[in-house]
Amino acid sequence: MNTRNTALITGILALVISCAAGYFWFDRPLTEFFATYRGSGLYLTFKQVTRLGESQWYLIAGLLAWIILKKRAPQQAASGMLLFSSVAASGIAANLFKSLLGRARPRLYFHDGIYGFDFFHIEYAWLSFPSGHSATALSAASALAIMFPRFRVPLYLTGIFVASSRIILTEHYLSDVLAGSALGVATTFILYHHYFQPQLHEPAT
Repeated sequence: MNTRNTALITGILALVISCAAGYFWFDRPLTEFFATYRGSGLYLTFKQVTRLGESQWYLIAGLLAWIILKKRAPQQAASGMLLFSSVAASGIAANLFKSLLGRARPRLYFHDGIYGFDFFHIEYAWLSFPSGHSATALSAASALAIMFPRFRVPLYLTGIFVASSRIILTEHYLSDVLAGSALGVATTFILYHHYFQPQLHEPAT
């Protein structure tokens, strides 16, 4: 088994264990804790921070970069398409998993005492796992880190900061955010290694 496959299996196991631990032990206590901050300065600050997890900013920027630069700067255009594709693919995957798994959002826990999964729901209140904002934040951070490796640490920290806003605003549970973040990172690196790497980091021969 090669190093990449080993790392993949290890990452999947770590994610499953983390999400399971969150579901059974951490999700509800964390959500109850942050619910006490609703309306506070912290809450209002993170209401703005969470907007950075909305996909339209990255989709528009990536697509525009590709359209404008595809003839005169193909490598930069490919970077734009990586950003666009990563965010789009992670968002589609997140929405598919949400609909299949049907996890109740925290609002159902607070209003009706409902906690857990009920498969094949498409109502908003049942689309909690994984977090779409987290998938967007970490897919964008990963794509930008590939483009600008010198800034990978602040980029990833920003992505984590944005993803954490979903917990602080009690829109998602910790395990939702962990799964969404992992999905965002995985989507970007799959696209990069299977399609974009030759365009971005291997010189033409």
